[in-house]
Amino acid sequence: MANIKSQVKRIKTNAKANERNSSFKSSMRTAIKKVVVACEANNKEEALKLLPLAFSKIDASVTKGFSHKNTAARQKARLQAKVNALN
Repeated sequence: MANIKSQVKRIKTNAKANERNSSFKSSMRTAIKKVVVACEANNKEEALKLLPLAFSKIDASVTKGFSHKNTAARQKARLQAKVNALN
């Protein structure tokens, strides 16, 4: 543990930010996974219902700086292709 007051504060704020960031990343991955699972189950209605939520989470990850914009675009395109491929 650091002895310097400002470094102690940085350690605390970094821990809080890390918890917040990992929580968001986890929720984004979960939203993507729900769409993929619905697609694998051939449930187009459910996939179409979950797709906007996943898209908004992916877009928010770019805004917050977790993902690169091209990575987000690729993820969104792949999800949309999976949903479109359903009968």
